[in-house]
Amino acid sequence: MIKIYNTLTRKKEEFKPVKKGEVGLYSCGPTVYNYVHIGNLRAYIFVDLLKRYLVYRGFKVNHVMNITDVDDKTIRDSQKEKKSLKEFTEFYTKEFLKDLEKLNILPADLMPRATESVDGMVKLIKVLLAKGFAYKTEKGDIYFKISKFKDYGKLALIDPDKLKQNAAGRLEDEYDKEDARDFALWKNYNETDGDVFWETDLGKGRPGWHIECSVMSKQALGQPFDIHTGGVDLVFPHHTNEIAQSECAYGKKFVNYWLHNEHLLVNGQKMSKSKGNFYTLKDLKKYKPEAIRFELLRTHYRTKLDFREDELEQIPNTLQKFYDFMIKLKEADGNCKKIDSVDSLIDKAKEDFETAMDDDLNISSGLAAIFEFMTEINKIMDKLSKEDAKNVKDTMNSFDSVLSIMKQEDEIPAEIMKVVKEREIARKELDWAKSDRLRSELNKLGYHVEDSKKGSRVKRL
Repeated sequence: MIKIYNTLTRKKEEFKPVKKGEVGLYSCGPTVYNYVHIGNLRAYIFVDLLKRYLVYRGFKVNHVMNITDVDDKTIRDSQKEKKSLKEFTEFYTKEFLKDLEKLNILPADLMPRATESVDGMVKLIKVLLAKGFAYKTEKGDIYFKISKFKDYGKLALIDPDKLKQNAAGRLEDEYDKEDARDFALWKNYNETDGDVFWETDLGKGRPGWHIECSVMSKQALGQPFDIHTGGVDLVFPHHTNEIAQSECAYGKKFVNYWLHNEHLLVNGQKMSKSKGNFYTLKDLKKYKPEAIRFELLRTHYRTKLDFREDELEQIPNTLQKFYDFMIKLKEADGNCKKIDSVDSLIDKAKEDFETAMDDDLNISSGLAAIFEFMTEINKIMDKLSKEDAKNVKDTMNSFDSVLSIMKQEDEIPAEIMKVVKEREIARKELDWAKSDRLRSELNKLGYHVEDSKKGSRVKRL
């Protein structure tokens, strides 16, 4: 039984999807005006872990992640670079997808662009206007009227009567509204928008930020759908406003489970360019992507993550344990009989891993179960039959279908293998000086050689 922490109720709940065996999952994607930073990437790795585990547990997951390609930031920065909005946002969308691929983050099944969903936004706004939940100002801007929705703020545990600041949370929403708490659904065209506008029944203009996700999620997943994810910074105002729009328009619950990942700190401080601790994946290019993935993955998603480069430098040692373990399994010689205890160890490892992950993705306990399993298997590694080794490897691969951290490229370049074979000849001829020299040469090239009774084993460092 999977239990997940629902921000809406502030407690762990048994997960029961709308449709048996299937999961509708929506994630707030990037605003594509710059490269995403590691705080953003933590959110996407959390979603990847959630999705992979749901698949591991037998669910069919329909994952939708939006691309926000029109807002004040995208318009402002595209104009600075003297590029069209489409050209500008397409570049950063492609860079975002490259980052996902580097970190082994599975792409969403559907990635709708806000600019491609404006017609749906206009329709939703017209429904809200007709029902009295929205109003149009003299300047042509359209706002959601918070006072009309009695449940406003339920996700963030906010009393709307005590709100003094702009509920939309963005400077661009400070137009001529009736109430400081109201947030923009539609923004009437002004000259600063340049050539970014739509001619619609609502007038000439563009959508507000919050309306985009309400429309794109419903179009793809219906309402209500199962799970909506995002960072804790989106609980208010963005997700709060999504709920208000969607539930007022359609008169029913918007989302059943809200999951939010905590903030990422860098060296104990909030990430900031002014502090010099602002990192994108490009800034960390000296580190292997799988090491960054593991660092962002291994802390529970509802716990603040303190990202430190000195700790990141130690991750390859941990990952090497996985690689070495998988290599040893591949080399099982098959001369031994099947060991009955191996099946028991596999069953226990699976049970412990699933018990941990069923408990709101308790990744620390999940990893502990895997390490314990590896320790026990290593004790009998030399006795494993091929059948046992295959079963253990299959088990590890099933765990890695969730974690995606254990795979290392199997193919060693031909030029490296040539040096390895030359060294083996030197060893047979007892030419230890040459053997040591070739080992050092391989180390400089990023490869390590281990000698055993079965011959030399080479692996990437």
